[in-house]
Amino acid sequence: MDTQEVNTLDLNGRDHQNEQDAKNTCELSIVMPCLNEEQTIGQCIQKARTFLYYNNIDGEIIVADNGSTDDSVNIAKKLGAKVVNVQERGYGAALMGGIAEAKGKYVIIGDSDDSYDFLNLMPFLEKLREGYHLVVGNRFKAGIQKGAMPFLHRYLGNPILSGIGKLFFKSKVNDFHCGLRGFHREAYKWMDLHTTGMEFASEMVVKSIIYDLKMTEVPTTLSPLSNKRKSHLRPFNDGWRHLKFLLLYSPRWIFFYPGLFLMIAGFLVSTWIFFNPQLSWDIHTMLYASGAIMIGFQTVIFAVFTKTFAVHEKLLPTTPQIEKILKNLTLEKGLVTGGIMVFLGLGGFIYSLIIWNDRIFFEAGITITMRLVIASVTLLVLGFQLIFSSFFFHMLRLNTK
Repeated sequence: MDTQEVNTLDLNGRDHQNEQDAKNTCELSIVMPCLNEEQTIGQCIQKARTFLYYNNIDGEIIVADNGSTDDSVNIAKKLGAKVVNVQERGYGAALMGGIAEAKGKYVIIGDSDDSYDFLNLMPFLEKLREGYHLVVGNRFKAGIQKGAMPFLHRYLGNPILSGIGKLFFKSKVNDFHCGLRGFHREAYKWMDLHTTGMEFASEMVVKSIIYDLKMTEVPTTLSPLSNKRKSHLRPFNDGWRHLKFLLLYSPRWIFFYPGLFLMIAGFLVSTWIFFNPQLSWDIHTMLYASGAIMIGFQTVIFAVFTKTFAVHEKLLPTTPQIEKILKNLTLEKGLVTGGIMVFLGLGGFIYSLIIWNDRIFFEAGITITMRLVIASVTLLVLGFQLIFSSFFFHMLRLNTK
């Protein structure tokens, strides 16, 4: 898999900041989120411990319990795993609680339902040792066993959401939602993850891309659940949460591109109708096209506002290119451009009043005169939107600076 070169983190140099830190760390922490997994948690811990022993790895096993009411916690403790009780419910919340207690230089996370192979974690660790910051498993490369993944998840949900993630963020990761993955603990701190549900997996990949971390994939298998408990997955809700996260972290795709498309399409149709009165497409079509322009214009403005706010709140990083664009969007330019639009709109409005006063408004034909009115109203709305939006944008920029 192609990777991006890292120029923002020197992670290997950070791990030896002082001798005291080194004494309190190990090489690998294996973190397992757990919610009523008494039938499988023991197998997972034993496999992970076997992996550490036979590969001579200095490591620890952490079970992040998310409110189990069965015997999962007792089983984990008896097998020597470190149990972390996480009060806040959710897949992401459990993992964040477990990772917070990890002492390893590297962390590998995997579900405790025995669907992932904890005996075969070496490909993940090898890539982490090579210097990768995030290593994601790809279940589609190594094989998904029969009954391990529902048909809709395998052929519809996962490919679509992973495809959207690749499109929006130019990611090379082909399995956004694989629950088996490893990462450098210092890189995890830079990701600054917040989502508490299943979308935690998507956030980790997206943040790694945003912060230009070195990332790769390794093949891994997925086995069917060996117990008979009901899956914790909620297909529609979890799928929507993943999609919502991807949309919210990509203002270009949720606001800018749709808005730009509406503006251009509306402008072309409106202009064509305005200068061609003989068309069968009449003022009604022009009115809808005008609406598309105004909606698109407002949507593009939302894209600018969202990007500015996200950079200020450190939800998204800034770049020299973004700063250059935002710096050029000055209050003065917005006021002048908006003023010109308002002036042209008022000119059309005044001309409409003149021909109405001369009683030739209806004589010229409603389909002719309404073209002028629609164009004037559109310019007035866009002009005032731009003027007021320029003031608001300038306030956001002041806050950012």
